[in-house]
Amino acid sequence: MRDEDQRPDPDALLAMVQRDEADKRKGRLRIFLGMAPGVGKTYAMLEAARLKMSEGLDLLAGIVETHGREDTEALTYGMPVLPRQAIDYKGHALQEFDLDGALARRPALILVDELAHTNVPGSRHPKRWQDVDELLEHGLDVWTTLNVQHLESLNDIVAQITGVRVRETVPDAMLEKAESVILVDLPPEDLRQRLSEGKVYLPRQAEWAGENFFRTGNLSALRELALRSTANRVNTEVLIYRQGHSIQTTWPTAERILVCVGPSPTSATLVRAAKRLADGLHAPWHALYIQQRPEGEVTTRAMVNLNLAQELGAQTHVLAGGDVARLIVGFARQHNVTRIVIGKPVKHTLLDMLRGSPVDQLVRLSGEIDVHVIKGQDTKGSAPAKPRAIPRPQWKDIACAVGVVGLCTAASFAMFPYLALANLIMVYLVGVMAVAVWLPRRASALASMLSVLAFDFCFVPPRFSFTVSDVDYLVTFVVMFLVALVLSGMASRIKAQADNAGQLERQASDLSDLSRHLASTRGTANLLRVAHEHLARVFGCKAVVFTPGAPGRLEIVFMPDSDDVLSEKDLGVAQWVFDNGKPAGLSTQTLSDSEALFLPLPGSEDTIGVVGLKPFDEEAREAILLPDKRRLLDVFIQQTALALDVDRLEEKARATLVEAEREKLRASLLSTVTHDFKTPLAAISGSAQSLMALGEAAGPEVRRALEENIAGEASRLERLVDNLLRIAALESGAVVPDLKPVPLEEVLGSTLSRLESVLSGRQIGLRIPGDLPPIPMDEVLMEQVFLNLLENAAKYTPPGTSIDIVAHTRKKSVVIEVRDNGPGLPPGDHEKLFERFQRGDRGGQEGYGLGLAICRAVVKAHGGTISARDNAPSGARFTLTLPLHEHEESNHTGR
Repeated sequence: MRDEDQRPDPDALLAMVQRDEADKRKGRLRIFLGMAPGVGKTYAMLEAARLKMSEGLDLLAGIVETHGREDTEALTYGMPVLPRQAIDYKGHALQEFDLDGALARRPALILVDELAHTNVPGSRHPKRWQDVDELLEHGLDVWTTLNVQHLESLNDIVAQITGVRVRETVPDAMLEKAESVILVDLPPEDLRQRLSEGKVYLPRQAEWAGENFFRTGNLSALRELALRSTANRVNTEVLIYRQGHSIQTTWPTAERILVCVGPSPTSATLVRAAKRLADGLHAPWHALYIQQRPEGEVTTRAMVNLNLAQELGAQTHVLAGGDVARLIVGFARQHNVTRIVIGKPVKHTLLDMLRGSPVDQLVRLSGEIDVHVIKGQDTKGSAPAKPRAIPRPQWKDIACAVGVVGLCTAASFAMFPYLALANLIMVYLVGVMAVAVWLPRRASALASMLSVLAFDFCFVPPRFSFTVSDVDYLVTFVVMFLVALVLSGMASRIKAQADNAGQLERQASDLSDLSRHLASTRGTANLLRVAHEHLARVFGCKAVVFTPGAPGRLEIVFMPDSDDVLSEKDLGVAQWVFDNGKPAGLSTQTLSDSEALFLPLPGSEDTIGVVGLKPFDEEAREAILLPDKRRLLDVFIQQTALALDVDRLEEKARATLVEAEREKLRASLLSTVTHDFKTPLAAISGSAQSLMALGEAAGPEVRRALEENIAGEASRLERLVDNLLRIAALESGAVVPDLKPVPLEEVLGSTLSRLESVLSGRQIGLRIPGDLPPIPMDEVLMEQVFLNLLENAAKYTPPGTSIDIVAHTRKKSVVIEVRDNGPGLPPGDHEKLFERFQRGDRGGQEGYGLGLAICRAVVKAHGGTISARDNAPSGARFTLTLPLHEHEESNHTGR
């Protein structure tokens, strides 16, 4: 064999690494497995635990059932024990495992005895294995004990062997989840000896058990099941190892199993048989329910069986239609199924005798697919059967069918004198087709029979009698009846297919609609609003959305107007879902007595919210239990969570970008203003040192010149710092303009007063319309804009030239221009003049390059724009555009 053939499969290695990483985040489970009570599972667990204690491991006995055995109790001496939780049940305080106490204590290893135990009503979970599962999800290592007869897939086999049906079961997934399984074995003779010595049960109970459950044959069979279960577990580990290291493919298989379930209690037996078959072949398996009529009670019972299949690891599906066999075979071929498991019919109807039962049809149509026909076990002793409701006659459907046949008879009476009898048959066939399209198949069969009778009675000689004079008409009746049945069957199938296609189209449309709205929406609140509306509309439920508020706590974001939607208990369920990231409430195995279903919104890092759904009515409650509907709901939740996660990541990216820009600005400021700071500081320092060196020897004129130089450079430095602080505050949003309607003349008048000395020798031209409305502005900030623009114009224009200020309105804004007749703007991109530290090289004038940057920041804060361009025939022109409020403009036009 070549070396490259022995190289590990990269995909398999990646899968192993991903599985190992996922396992690291969860706790590790060890199961001490035995064939029956009394083999010493608890004793073996405590012995191993004491060894761990001696090594210094933080260990806690969460719950240990010693059953009064002294040798077992001795092993718990000195071991930390978690106090049990008292739960009130029917006036009695019952002791149970304290799950919250264990999560708060968080030991490195916790012992939880009797995995199959059923908790007292009122506990968080109905089963102890669910408590263990939550401990594992929180990263706690757990050791537990289990008898082989409690495995769900072996429940029927154990009942056949021992004659006792075990009520408390554990999903096989828990055994598959265990990191290690320790088989605690004991020969049947030794176990019976322990039973007779009173080490398993009390004497009276031990005597009864020895004659029934603890018979030697039973114990040998249970021992074999325990050994086989452990061997299968070890074999699975070997297969995973071989696959990851590509040593050799030991069991290549493309087997896929399909089990057909229904409302019958015997379907549970089929599900368990399919689970065993799938485990034996190491094959994936599906559970399929064909919904033939929308009867609530039947659908609910079928959903129970589907939920059992889902718990055992199957993918569940629901199809609607009447031709059961064809639907099953079509589904099997679509999913490449190799084996079909179906129940053996208990009784046959007349229709089954004529055309064969669904099982017979399935065998004929299956072709190369193997069909396993299994007889369901009698479950009368397992649970009290509910009284079966007598089906209510569909009087409306019957009346409609009779009415359609009556209309066809009336139309035939009208056409009887003009048409042959063969043409009248066509009228009845059209009626049968109409009934088949609009009504159930039972009504179409009735219409077919009534059409034959009406045609015979009303039109076949002798008329108005069921007597037939010509034998040929008997053939006509038979053919007419068969044709009517075939047409009604075809119409029913076409209707069912159309209904299925319509349902798929609606689901695709609903999903597409949600995705489109989420893609075009931004912001957490808006995204949650869109998801809330779609969930409530599509699933017929009152939707409630929760998001994290205070640290670790939830707050309601969207909720219906009704105040009685959620109770305090429901709020607690929502909090649990957020903390654990798992569904809970209605139709789940966690806190299932709640009337609402709570689903987490999973993010890339953690749970980002919770969605609660409370059905409006019983129909919506049954619909949400259907696997197809539940899968659509899961997709809705995933799409919503993905949109929220993307929005959150985009917000983080924007914040990161802003922070990067801020750091870039800070570095730019430091690198740019270093020289601008050094120049005045050097001048101040030099003048000060000169004063100190000259002392009294300095003349008055020299001293005054040095002092003026210090004062001027200090003032220059102060202006630089003031401009830097002002532009930083404006661009960071720390300064919010106080907008008030202010006449432009007031701002310009104040500005010209302050610049009187700077503008001396220049002509200032003001062209402001008398009807110019007050402009919404911050007077102080806008005065700084005009100060910078006019000071800039004075700096770059020679004395004697003019500076013009022109204003006019344009639509809903005011345009203000500052024009000069200087040398004009430097060549290049004029927009760069408004960037920080950009100095316009005009006339050799020096500056810090911050004045125009401050102007742009102020104008932008006002919601306006500023631009620069050359003025004709010479000079520069700066144009400001400031928005006018609508009410200000309307007041002006009304004057």
